Amino acid sequence: MRSRFRFLQGLVLTALVWQLCMQTALAQATGYPNKPIRLQVGFAAGGATDLFARLVAQKLSERLGQPVIVENRPGAGGTIASAAVAKAAGDGYTLAVVSASHAINVTLYKSLPYDTLADFVPVATIATATNVLVVHPSLPVNSVAEYIALAKAKPGTINLASAGSGSSSHLAGELFKSMSGINVVHVPYKGTADAIRDLISGQVSSTVDAVSALLPHINSGALKALGVGDPQRMPKLPNVPAIAEAVPGYAVFAWVGVVAPKGTPPDIVQKLNAEIALLLKSPDVEKKIDDLGARAYISSTDEFGNLIKSEIPKFARIIQSAGLKLE
Repeated sequence: MRSRFRFLQGLVLTALVWQLCMQTALAQATGYPNKPIRLQVGFAAGGATDLFARLVAQKLSERLGQPVIVENRPGAGGTIASAAVAKAAGDGYTLAVVSASHAINVTLYKSLPYDTLADFVPVATIATATNVLVVHPSLPVNSVAEYIALAKAKPGTINLASAGSGSSSHLAGELFKSMSGINVVHVPYKGTADAIRDLISGQVSSTVDAVSALLPHINSGALKALGVGDPQRMPKLPNVPAIAEAVPGYAVFAWVGVVAPKGTPPDIVQKLNAEIALLLKSPDVEKKIDDLGARAYISSTDEFGNLIKSEIPKFARIIQSAGLKLE
């Protein structure tokens, strides 16, 4: 009889604790946010990830009534910023804007200071964009096929810049090299903006990166677009063929999303997801994303989590095929 009473007493206590936790989470979400939110970006200002982070920060700040501050912490393929967010309190005030590098780094680095799946909560996707192969106008090629032919005729003489070792642009380039059978030299930078600067000045020959940061320079004639990473041509560059037309089967797209530290209350995560979805549906944001050559990407938290999980083995195959591994 006494053991049964203790059992019932334990059930009541468990129920009370659960109710208290739910009330605490609800209270946090109801009053959230009541101070500035920080968005950590693992790449330098001016790159595709940074552009989308700043767009979301501005609109999210307007919707939530609190400053949303973008903090760039470039280096190590985005792992420096991700490590900082993984160690932050799970209260919704420190978030990370991540790209495909978030999934790439699982395989690329021998060890990470965090667990990509266990230490973060998926919040929301922001956008997807195709990659594009661009070259400096002085490079004597006008198509993907001509680029491949030149690289095969003069192996090791063409260089291919990226936003950094382990970035999605790096892996897009490695896949292109592998599938086309060419030998070009990888030149990593600390971000897309740095790579573009040297590409425009002629310090490097080419890059494969998200069209969002490259489109203005393509339109101005500062860079020459040879092919896009989507299997079909894109509306913003209707005269630029798909890389797959010269390299059958080639397809890589870039994505950007928001994650939070583990332990972030579900109500806060859902509130952020809903607010980001609403701002992505607004006509002015849709236009800005379209102007960047990208598409708004609205998803549930579970859908975003599944995307990250599916990207890990996809990029692992590219990394293993290229024989890449970083400390």
